[in-house]
Amino acid sequence: MEYDNSNKGALFKNEKQNDRQPDYRGPINVDGSEFELSAWVKQSDKVGSFLSISVSPKTEKGGSLQAKETKAEEPLPF
Repeated sequence: MEYDNSNKGALFKNEKQNDRQPDYRGPINVDGSEFELSAWVKQSDKVGSFLSISVSPKTEKGGSLQAKETKAEEPLPF
């Protein structure tokens, strides 16, 4: 029987280049669609540490769809 990865995901430690990048990244499948999860470890006086999470549609190369659309909207250099 083949493994069913529907509605499952994973986060992995990210090798950050700067503080704006997520602490963790990974794929998630929701109802057959692939997404990219990003998570940042944050601190709060009320609750202590927690994860702030972002979800983006996954493109063919693994980046977010939003980044791909932004490039397409930029004016051409000629």
